[in-house]
Amino acid sequence: MAKITFYGGAGSVTGANFMFDTSGAKLLIDCGTHERENICDPANHAPFSYDVKAIDALLITHAHQDHIGRVPKLLREGFRGTVFSTPATKDISALMFDDALKVMGDDARQNGCDVLYEKKDVDATLSRWQTHEYHESFNINDISVDFLDAGHILGSSMIRICRNVGHPVSYIRDGDRKSIIFTGDLGNSPEPLLKDTESPEGAGYLVIESVYGDRVHEGREERQEILRRAIDNARSRHGALLIPSFSIERTQILLYEIDTMLREGKLQQIPVYLDAPLAERITEVFRRYPNLLNPTARAQALKGDIFSFPGLVEVITTGHSHAIHERPDPKVIIAGAGMSSGGRIRAHEKKHLPDPKASILFTGYQAPGSLGRRIQEGGKNVVIDGEHVPVRASIGSLTGYSGHKDRDELLSFVESAGESLKKVFVVMGEPRASMFLAQRVRDFLGVEAVTPHAGESIEIDF
Repeated sequence: MAKITFYGGAGSVTGANFMFDTSGAKLLIDCGTHERENICDPANHAPFSYDVKAIDALLITHAHQDHIGRVPKLLREGFRGTVFSTPATKDISALMFDDALKVMGDDARQNGCDVLYEKKDVDATLSRWQTHEYHESFNINDISVDFLDAGHILGSSMIRICRNVGHPVSYIRDGDRKSIIFTGDLGNSPEPLLKDTESPEGAGYLVIESVYGDRVHEGREERQEILRRAIDNARSRHGALLIPSFSIERTQILLYEIDTMLREGKLQQIPVYLDAPLAERITEVFRRYPNLLNPTARAQALKGDIFSFPGLVEVITTGHSHAIHERPDPKVIIAGAGMSSGGRIRAHEKKHLPDPKASILFTGYQAPGSLGRRIQEGGKNVVIDGEHVPVRASIGSLTGYSGHKDRDELLSFVESAGESLKKVFVVMGEPRASMFLAQRVRDFLGVEAVTPHAGESIEIDF
């Protein structure tokens, strides 16, 4: 038998943190922050609910903060095992930790809390970090592990764990070799930049995300057109279009799509301000890994820079960020953070949300309690950094660029596991979305599916 304990990511979208305990190895899968209005939230500072010194290894699915945000804290509190991920995930994580140090410092000064970790903890984390390419099996005590491409962000992986050491886990098909896959977040394939999510065929168990477990995205053929219309509407209204954007993947997709529309003559040139220094650094990582792009994007990248185009202005300093407000409209401002929970987008929202000519376009999931969620749900007055801001701008959402599979894609993904699948654990979603997906798995596929509670432990035959 083996035991899975759902320390985070059960009953909520963020804070992924799962323990997989076999008779010979104690593995932690992801160690993320809970997305709140600020990092000072007690949920992120609470002690870990397990002995960090007893963990043999930490396996990382991808480099979003809700999957890696507390990893240096783990080292700070005594973890001495090895961290494993794909190479791109390690590169992006290093940038995310560096950025988080600055954000935490500001947050600590403003709210009077301690930081989760310091630079020495980041350095210790990176020194214990090993990387493996997709399908490159490695052993941890009595199990084998490999990474499958999740298609979510650059370097994102599903983690496949097999009991039989020494066997290539990519060939697991029979019932004698027990396997479990922790999906992390699953990409909205096919998407403009990345390869498609790989199949979980042969898995005995799935621990699967459910962010959009009860919803369906717009058609992929519509998403570029909706983005084009949003930009053209800003032009016709002679206003600013704000796009709160996640630094990893979403920003790069937006740049790629705008570049494509300009090249194909679908869009007239317009000033586009990329006010996200972290996103600019992460874009450099994308340029280093063209082999991880899908064939179309890779072919375009060989011809020229797919993340740059006429009219794009990369904004570095805070002073230059404030100066955007003085630039004439119409214009597009792409700025972090994606849920408006921090970053430079908040200053732009304070400036433009009261303007009826302005508009804001959300291109990704907005967590409950985030500023982005309050704006998206139609709040007429929001508080930004202690200031009451009326909302008169037009509000729009575009889920077609979501980095997550929707309800129907998730069900198809589970079905593709095949007859080997014994049980599905539905996590990383709001309760309604998780329960809806679990019910569909039971009803449509006849596979046992459960929605674990936070802190719950479940034994499996492994």
